[in-house]
Amino acid sequence: MENAPTGKVLLIGNNPDAWNLVRDALTASNSGSFEVECVQLLSEGLERVGKRGIAAILLDLALPDSHGMETFDKLFSAAADIPILILADGINESLAMEAVGRGAQDYLLPSHLDSYSLSRALRNSIDRKSIEDALYVERERALVTLNSIGDAVLCTDISGRITYLNAVAETLTGWSREEATGRLLAEVFRIIDSDTGNTAKDPLKIAIVENRTVGLTENCILTQRDGSQTAIEDSAAPIHDRAGRIIGAVIVFRDVTAARSVSSQIAYRAQHDVLTDLPNRQLLNDRISQAISMAQRENRSLAVMFLDLDHFKHVNDSLGHAIGDLLLQSVSKRLVAAVRHSDTVSRQGGDEFVVLLAETTHPEDAATSAEKVLRALSAPHSIGEHELHISCSIGISIFQGDGESAETLIQNADLAMYHAKEEGRNRYMFFKPEMNMKAAERQHIEHGLRSALELREFELAYQPKVNLKTSEIDGVEALIRWRHPERGLILPVQFISVAEDCGLIVPIGRWVLGEACRQARAWQDAGLPALTISVNVSAAEFRDKGFIEGVARALSETGIEAGHLELELTERVMMRDVGRAADAFKELKSMGIRLAVDDFGTGYSSLSYLRQFPIDVLKIDRSFVRQIADGNKGSPIVNAIIAMGENLNYIVVAEGVETDEQKLYLQAHGCAMGQGFLFGRPVPAAQFAQWLKAGKYTENGALRVDCPI
Repeated sequence: MENAPTGKVLLIGNNPDAWNLVRDALTASNSGSFEVECVQLLSEGLERVGKRGIAAILLDLALPDSHGMETFDKLFSAAADIPILILADGINESLAMEAVGRGAQDYLLPSHLDSYSLSRALRNSIDRKSIEDALYVERERALVTLNSIGDAVLCTDISGRITYLNAVAETLTGWSREEATGRLLAEVFRIIDSDTGNTAKDPLKIAIVENRTVGLTENCILTQRDGSQTAIEDSAAPIHDRAGRIIGAVIVFRDVTAARSVSSQIAYRAQHDVLTDLPNRQLLNDRISQAISMAQRENRSLAVMFLDLDHFKHVNDSLGHAIGDLLLQSVSKRLVAAVRHSDTVSRQGGDEFVVLLAETTHPEDAATSAEKVLRALSAPHSIGEHELHISCSIGISIFQGDGESAETLIQNADLAMYHAKEEGRNRYMFFKPEMNMKAAERQHIEHGLRSALELREFELAYQPKVNLKTSEIDGVEALIRWRHPERGLILPVQFISVAEDCGLIVPIGRWVLGEACRQARAWQDAGLPALTISVNVSAAEFRDKGFIEGVARALSETGIEAGHLELELTERVMMRDVGRAADAFKELKSMGIRLAVDDFGTGYSSLSYLRQFPIDVLKIDRSFVRQIADGNKGSPIVNAIIAMGENLNYIVVAEGVETDEQKLYLQAHGCAMGQGFLFGRPVPAAQFAQWLKAGKYTENGALRVDCPI
């Protein structure tokens, strides 16, 4: 390595003695060969370095065309990548030292121009320049990298004074590198704990003292130079020298404002209902659990109200889900306004809400809140062009007594709400232990229903409809019964509502329709009179997309004529979606099927809507027939319905006829038909066939024989 060629040296000078000394010294050197090229003018030197190939420059500052530091500055500007050594003498040594301070590698006095010193100085300058260039490249690469990354980088010395900021750090702190350098970290990097508002721990001190990488305080906020604040996170680490000594620290941080905002939104959405922005089930459970802990410590009570909107499905079915959603939002706002700020209103899903009354002294406090909620929701809701009326049913559970956990309190309030619905809706009820027994009974019924169809446990009973003028049986209604293998005969009132709630009413109704049509055909095939057979249709069946197709299939498969089938629907079923119901009625009527309005008088009872439906029969509800008794002038409602039926050419059937007085009153007022225990209880098909053979209702009670229900 010592004898390797070192390259070409350019001597720029106008001193022949210096030329000779340089040549002799480099020629006599045994440490390698330098080729020397000499020029006398600075302009010549500038031209030569522009052609490249020069390893080092020996420069005399006094030239014919330039003098002093101007000479060096011009050459250094043109050849900054080439090591420059100044040829000096005792007189201008200070000028040479100034040149070294401005970028020259070294300066040489005449005494240094011997073979050893000159060649050594040239080699050292070339090597040093090469190292400097390499370090410069590495430094530039590091700076470019640091300024290109998305994280902010801030460096300090061991005393905590800033030595470096990259571009991102300049932006986030509001300090330029020039302004920040030399300042204490706390002056530029001002961080606080967002949870407490206090100054956060200095990560640099921790990193230096503990000699390890440390994370910034959670929820750390950087206060910028202009006072604005930015959420940041990341770490600080010590910087070591070659000997492993700590000489400073580096802090790497990033702006996480957007990320924290997104994280906060995600956390919020995980605990709130999207439609109403109310706390959801998860957040409610947490708050109830906290309220229970507080109530236990302070020996006080709390209440949970479970709300379900009454007939909300009517709104969705008739006006669409968009209107339904707006109504739910309106309900939510009224609920929040109706309770205290310390209470929690939560949406559980659908049209169910739960309210936590966190501070109640007596059960009466919960009752007062429930009454306030009922009043608030009952006022009309203006939704677009619609003015909607809605009510709710409320169940209330109390801690302590009705449960020791959030889950139990909600469950028991739900049970109480269910009983409030059973009692007529638009009311509240407190939980009672016996409700659990009813719930267990309901669950048992639901479990049995799921297998009853498959196991053929359902059967039909048949009740006659009698012509009040001729006493002849003019029709029959098919009524479902459930013969449970363990509990015996179960009446519809005990299981129909359960079947509706658990979604089994549609397949059950489909079976009833098919079995009724099959039995009617069997009676005809046996030579018995062809009667109109009536079948009740639930709301769920009527809404089912395959309902009309199912009716047509039942007629086709059994061979019964459409005119011998009568479908009974309540007013509420028809009014849930008047337009769709009217279209369905017209389609059924076009098939030849008779249509009846069941329990007439208990629903809307509006002539304006009746005219939209091709109705054949009005059935007077038994509650109005019951008003007819001895010493009673009768029922104005019954009279009105009979008159309405006559005017609109409807056949009027009175349900629940149980006494002769009722029968005679109905006959006297022109009611066409009657149905009830007076004429016969619902009986199995075989027994009803015997009645058909008798042909008439007789005064000797032939149609009033006792039979099991």
